[in-house]
Amino acid sequence: MTTDVRAQAADTSIPSAPLQPLLHDSVVSLAAPTQVWSSPSGTVGERPIHGLYHSDVRVLDRIVLGIDGSAIEPIATEHRDAASLAFIALARGLDDATADPRVRVEVTRTVTPGGMTERIRIVNGLDEPVAARVTLALAGDFAQLHEVKAGLEGDRIAVARQVGDGVAVLSRDTARAEIAVSGARLVEGAGAGEVEIVWDAAADPRGAAELVWRVSASDTAAVVRGAAEPPNWRALAPSGDDRLDRWVARATGDLEALRMTTVASPDDVFLAAGAPWFFTLFGRDSLWAARLALPLGHELAASTLRVLAGYQGAKSDPETSEQPGRIMHELRAVQNEIPGENVSLPPLYYGTVDATPLWITLLHDAFVAGMPRPEVEALLPTLDRALGWLRDHADSDGDGFLEYIDESGRGLANQGWKDSGDSIRWNDGTIATGPIALCEVQGYAYEAALAAASLLDEFGRAGGDEWRAWAAEMKQRFATAFWIDDARGGYPAVALDADKRRVDAVTSNIGHLLGTGILTEAQSAAVAAHLVSADMSSGFGLRTMSTDAAGYWPLSYHCGSVWTHDTAIVIAGLAAEGFHAEAAVLGEGLLAAAVAFDYRMPELHAGDGSDTVASPVPYPASCRPQAWSAAAAIAVHAARAAAAAS
Repeated sequence: MTTDVRAQAADTSIPSAPLQPLLHDSVVSLAAPTQVWSSPSGTVGERPIHGLYHSDVRVLDRIVLGIDGSAIEPIATEHRDAASLAFIALARGLDDATADPRVRVEVTRTVTPGGMTERIRIVNGLDEPVAARVTLALAGDFAQLHEVKAGLEGDRIAVARQVGDGVAVLSRDTARAEIAVSGARLVEGAGAGEVEIVWDAAADPRGAAELVWRVSASDTAAVVRGAAEPPNWRALAPSGDDRLDRWVARATGDLEALRMTTVASPDDVFLAAGAPWFFTLFGRDSLWAARLALPLGHELAASTLRVLAGYQGAKSDPETSEQPGRIMHELRAVQNEIPGENVSLPPLYYGTVDATPLWITLLHDAFVAGMPRPEVEALLPTLDRALGWLRDHADSDGDGFLEYIDESGRGLANQGWKDSGDSIRWNDGTIATGPIALCEVQGYAYEAALAAASLLDEFGRAGGDEWRAWAAEMKQRFATAFWIDDARGGYPAVALDADKRRVDAVTSNIGHLLGTGILTEAQSAAVAAHLVSADMSSGFGLRTMSTDAAGYWPLSYHCGSVWTHDTAIVIAGLAAEGFHAEAAVLGEGLLAAAVAFDYRMPELHAGDGSDTVASPVPYPASCRPQAWSAAAAIAVHAARAAAAAS
């Protein structure tokens, strides 16, 4: 901890243009929709990401503890659970002249939905009392999350400030932070939006002084809120592998902290995609996370299905990418601007090609997992509309495949899970041109059609035979249009480009086809062999792109890195098709990474191989925790159980 945050920041060279903040050297405590990012010392303000965020607003961007007459020297950070961190430091300026440090500073930070409490203890191990003036410098800039992500700073001048007896209020527009303290003075700071808490602390010999302050945050424009009730998840049986059991324990804690609802549907819980940037409802992410987490029970899947059904597309609007029957991509309170990329997403955005078939499949899987018939039946009209989207809108050029293109000119260029602008490449590194038909999306659609047919039959509705025929035709078309036989062995193209050419890079996308049923047995075996080959399996999980491809780079977001959920989806597919040895290879890779990341797996990490590095290299802008990365632990546990039962 330090009282000179801005001076430290000034020592770092400033980039010539704003850059997205790095996250790897900061810690987070969270309880959706509230999160706090800080240094491992507990100080907020040393890095651009730092702050207390509520919904999509950073209400405080500075929390700096100081003790008159002593530096505060951090020695340990303790992760108690997803919402709580403890920071331990020394105050040697208050100490005696002996070598052993006898005065400690212990700060416990606990985040709740809409608030944070900190308990500061000055622990005195001396035989005489210790007295000191303790200060806490606070400031708020109320920057929007997308501004922070773009590397921009908030306008502190616009923050209103009221300081009274034990309470200070900072506010801007619709957002508000109320700071409360007792036994201390609250005073205005030197600048706009700044407040200081001052305690005159005294610790008895061999005693402690305890100082407590709280902040409550709110935003009347928020579209999400925290889940009201704790989950009632099914406990997983011990796996016999301490690494896996520890990963599952931490992952389920993170999943609990990521649970939220929408303001419009407060009873239906879903998983926020992840911290810090994606603390909201995402169609694809929330669906995949719920699907991977099905061994915990069907309830999360059921409520996720319902909340997404409430936003199902009803009209055609190129500006939002809405189409009748389409499942949405992202929900925000305000327009989501991405500077430098010419991307401006509306608050409710539908630009995803895969959320709709994934919604259909999850409805089927949740029913199989125990979702009550009346709850499923209530969603059958949504199913009908989603099938209508597959039939009438998903295939824009009539070739029988699902493809995407951004019609607004300001939306996402790529609308599969690899949604960065450079993610779909030829083996020579050239970026493919759209409309793009992704291989895995055809597999999702095939599986969805058969899942829908089963549900229609089960509930006595017409159309099952029609969708089985649709799926059979898709499977035949896919084998003809996507399969590549070359010197590398048979494998599916990652995509078809605008001219219906097979985009020939070997990527992790092909692994998502396993378990969908769209591949023949021989094709599945060929894909499984590719996935565990040295160019794809890093030893810390599955690379998103083969090291043999010209576009490969271990720190490329989608072209060479390892994504935890991506590997887990592939592991689940391998297990479903009986490739247990291959699933174990990739599972061991994720477990090795989980140990290195202290069992909180990030969004992604670098694709460097275990033959060249002893531990996985962090991707420095990787989000954590993330819902589908945490849910990956459940999928690996299920695959291990399936292998044991086979």
